[in-house]
Amino acid sequence: MPSSLALGIWLASVLALFWFDPAREPKASVALWVPLTWLFFIASRSPTLWLFANVGQNRANLAQDLESGSPLDRSIYLLLMLLAFVMLASRSFQWGKFVSQNSAFVLFFVYSLLSVAWSDLPLATFKKWFRDAGVYMAILLIVTDRDRLIAVRTVLRRLYYLTVPLSIVFANYFPNLGRTWGGWGGMEIIGVTTSKNMLGLLCLSSGIFFFWDTATRWSQRRKKRVRQIILVNVAFLSMALYLLHQCGSKTSTVCLIIGCLMIAAAHSNFGRRHVSWIKVAAPAIFLLYLILNVGFGLGAEMSKAVGGTADMSDRTRIWKALLTVPINRVIGCGYQSFWLGWRIDWVWSKLSGDNVFEAHDGYLQTYLDLGLIGLFLACTFLIATYRKICRELDTLPPLASLSLGVWSFLLLYNVSEAALGGGLLWFTVLMGSMTVSERAKVPAHTPSALATHRPLIPKVVSARLR
Repeated sequence: MPSSLALGIWLASVLALFWFDPAREPKASVALWVPLTWLFFIASRSPTLWLFANVGQNRANLAQDLESGSPLDRSIYLLLMLLAFVMLASRSFQWGKFVSQNSAFVLFFVYSLLSVAWSDLPLATFKKWFRDAGVYMAILLIVTDRDRLIAVRTVLRRLYYLTVPLSIVFANYFPNLGRTWGGWGGMEIIGVTTSKNMLGLLCLSSGIFFFWDTATRWSQRRKKRVRQIILVNVAFLSMALYLLHQCGSKTSTVCLIIGCLMIAAAHSNFGRRHVSWIKVAAPAIFLLYLILNVGFGLGAEMSKAVGGTADMSDRTRIWKALLTVPINRVIGCGYQSFWLGWRIDWVWSKLSGDNVFEAHDGYLQTYLDLGLIGLFLACTFLIATYRKICRELDTLPPLASLSLGVWSFLLLYNVSEAALGGGLLWFTVLMGSMTVSERAKVPAHTPSALATHRPLIPKVVSARLR
């Protein structure tokens, strides 16, 4: 099939899905296009890489881009940030209540801002923090929507409608865009992302979403519309599994299995009768892994058991090199600043020319950027988030099981990949766990709000006539 025809089929299919999708919600807010745009760039590539650059460009140029950034990216991100801020203001968002209701997250976020003060490159560090502040405001547009469940489903479904099939098209028909030289294992499939691991993360995030959406609708499967939605979910889950097999991401594969099992358990009859068992299962899995890995030194054996290597695909060598870099162990280098400046050359020299740009460990990356204090605050946020999830599991609203599934494997995922403080998994957890006041969810003087009061008028008039 010609590449242009494959791209045309993808475009026509996406447009058809957006218009005729059985899961389409007429009540979905137009404001949701702002977080969708943010998440699209996070899940795939930056605007500059989409428009101008080749993913396989020289690593030295990438190092420079990490520090200086792109004017085009800054312009687009600033526009999205302003749009999100204006929309939140129109909803009378109560910032004070948000801070008090989400103190663990706010502490981590504020400390990240304070780290600009001791960064080697404060301007570059502030730019990264300011960009992420815009993403958080976009996420707030989702959680403050009139119906959070509809908003989460709409944004994530549209995101994966766009990225998952396009990754297949890129990998098979546009090898200059969908594949790259991996260094360790020859050519690697990257789809719409910039690396094999990012494609694995996209497959993991989309797979867990479509499985969760199916699980929450399963009890209504006799309805025609629900059956159609489940068929679409199965089709996209199959695409995600296909891509996951092609890119060979062992971490994402194991995490997807764990997340699906936790969601299935939460919605099973056993899980509803024994909620306490479900609450204990997630931290128990991670604790068991720590005991086997740290206590008994079985990390290499567990890696080989899932198809990896004893050194976890060279990760152990990278971790040893990163720990030799002289940094302030208490406060770190500054928010997302470790991979800026002279430290990159230090790491590369220790790795004999292997030009890496990531720690492949979320806890280690947080420690390098924000020190022991930042790592403590990040762990505090994870604990506070899980407490919120556990409180909701008693009644099991749909978003509680999604948060449970993602949180369950987020701890393990961060052992070999970095997903704390950013990325699809981090923001998916925030969509389900952030607490906002009820007043912020319904904008004042909106047609929907006024409509709820109109029926009261004839009732009052009729009462007076009597």
